[in-house]
Amino acid sequence: MNKILFISALLISFLSGCQKNYEFTWKEGDILFQDGDCGDFCEAIRKVTNGYDGRDFSHIGLLILENGDWYVIEAISKGVSKTPLFEFLDRHTDEAGQPRVVVGRVIDEYKYLIPTAINVASTLIGKPYDSAFDLNNDAYYCSELIHMSFQKANLGTPIFEIQPMTFKDPDTGETFGIWEKYFQDLGMEIPEGELGLNPGGMSLDPAIRIVHEF
Repeated sequence: MNKILFISALLISFLSGCQKNYEFTWKEGDILFQDGDCGDFCEAIRKVTNGYDGRDFSHIGLLILENGDWYVIEAISKGVSKTPLFEFLDRHTDEAGQPRVVVGRVIDEYKYLIPTAINVASTLIGKPYDSAFDLNNDAYYCSELIHMSFQKANLGTPIFEIQPMTFKDPDTGETFGIWEKYFQDLGMEIPEGELGLNPGGMSLDPAIRIVHEF
């Protein structure tokens, strides 16, 4: 091997080693499940929900392609937002620098809904975050955003299972203190038993199959 080829090979090897393993064939409509760190809130969410392969998920977003760039439509504290994919992936990483994200896709039966669901989700950008976790208002939390986008695409029929919500510690049967203060500050009753969704439960939903883990 001559000197130029040798240096080129070393450079390629070096660059490859520095790149994060984001190589994956993304598809519009991919559903990204994120294991984030939001303190006591995330711990409370994790404790009452099971996720795919025993994973703990506290957030979820919908992947879209716009002008050749990937974005994630997500409901976060500032409201429904469009976030660059790399920013979403870098938000929470493990010790090796890999995203704490699992990628799901709706099953073949519902693939035809994806373009309309994306259009619906896009029209909701700018809507407020649903602090009350109420499926009947005009605000959205992360799981609700995905659920409602596909439900509207499916002419009002949900494709994801809706379950009674709980804000109680399964070990004690008592409401988590963090939730008591949260709803007290909002001036509302805790919506214990009201219907809703969460990222962990959605990762196990029959309408979704997991296709990639970082």
